[in-house]
Amino acid sequence: MRPNSRYRQRVNAINVNQTTPESFMLLPLTEVPTLQAIYFFVFLLMYILTLSGNILLISVVGINSSLQTPMYFFLSNLSVIDICMTCAIVPKLLINILMKDRIISFLGCAMQMFFHLALGAAECFILAIMAYDRFAAICRPLHYNNIMNKLLCVSLIGGAWCMSFMNSTVHTVITFQLPYCKSLVINHFFCEIPAFFQLSCQDTFFNEIAMYISGGIIGVSSFCLTLISYVHIIIAVLKVHSSQGRRKVFSTCGSHLTVVCLYYGTLMVVYLRPHSIPSAEINKTMSIFYTTVSPMLNPIIYSMRNKEVKSTFIKKKTRF
Repeated sequence: MRPNSRYRQRVNAINVNQTTPESFMLLPLTEVPTLQAIYFFVFLLMYILTLSGNILLISVVGINSSLQTPMYFFLSNLSVIDICMTCAIVPKLLINILMKDRIISFLGCAMQMFFHLALGAAECFILAIMAYDRFAAICRPLHYNNIMNKLLCVSLIGGAWCMSFMNSTVHTVITFQLPYCKSLVINHFFCEIPAFFQLSCQDTFFNEIAMYISGGIIGVSSFCLTLISYVHIIIAVLKVHSSQGRRKVFSTCGSHLTVVCLYYGTLMVVYLRPHSIPSAEINKTMSIFYTTVSPMLNPIIYSMRNKEVKSTFIKKKTRF
């Protein structure tokens, strides 16, 4: 979808010839009224499901002492990320679907980009950590408690959050130091780095290289570590004589890998694809998956199928 001329005139009237603008304008997913109504209710439903599912998971882990394990510690962190990611993107998206003037302030846009980048990177790290945790539990069961001790778990999570926020700070700063004199209309539904490369009147080669490097280090390496862990898990499961046990683990691993591949795959399409070829529509579609779909699916795939989680929820429900 190309930026509408009405939006261009509106933004240019507000910020004429400003290399450091006061605001930007986001574009809607569609300008067809019927589709706008459908999108609004779909994203609102996904938003409610994401918040309720992840808040429920955090609550269940908090009240059940038997769930105070490394796996659920990591899952709780993943839920916090999913809640924050959804809150950073979806409310503004819902407002923009309803509003005609989709202006976002310079500071608001920078904050949205900062938290999206930080939370996206943190999720990459935590998915890899969770895969390693499952590898240790299944392939090294006798040494699991020694391997995944409290100090290591806290250190892994602390390191993941610190590296994610440092990476986000660097990319947000170098992105918003670019001069924007081509246009102030962001051909996207939120402030994401690739959409800004088309707006700057300065060469963005350095920014793109920095993005590819961090994407390779964080995204590709985390994805490879996750796959390696699951390969070892599958090999170990194949040695199990119980066919019922194999089916259970394969079912769990299969659902986990589906979510992981969906998240990493869409993320890498947006951030590691050469940006010399304009593909705003592809970026929009892919972004929907890792900003709204994945946060909604994570609590269902990773925990709601677990018997301990379901039994805790049922017991808590019956008390009321």
